[in-house]
Amino acid sequence: MNFVKTIEIIEKKSKFYGYLLSCCSEDEIKNALAFLKSEHKKATHICWACRLKSPFYEKAVDDGEPSGTAGRPILSVLQKKDVKDVCVFVVRYFGGIKLGAGGLVRMYAKVTSELFK
Repeated sequence: MNFVKTIEIIEKKSKFYGYLLSCCSEDEIKNALAFLKSEHKKATHICWACRLKSPFYEKAVDDGEPSGTAGRPILSVLQKKDVKDVCVFVVRYFGGIKLGAGGLVRMYAKVTSELFK
């Protein structure tokens, strides 16, 4: 899989791996998600959000995290940066210390922002 950029951030023993994908179709997103699921079989969550230009399409997925704490913050960063034809995946391995809803929102937004630096 050809990701534009990848990063790793550790917070309270949880590992967050961010992946930035340049894409222009839902099929590319599905293929990338399948690839990440095969690469990270023991991951707790693979959350993601995307924005496509034509036809316009946005989607945010929490993948088992509390509602609105993962996919929505990722999508919010994409919207603020006004980027399109991209998808950001964040793979999380739970480290045993709960981050709380606010902590999750901050971490998913932080990982996404770091992918654009």
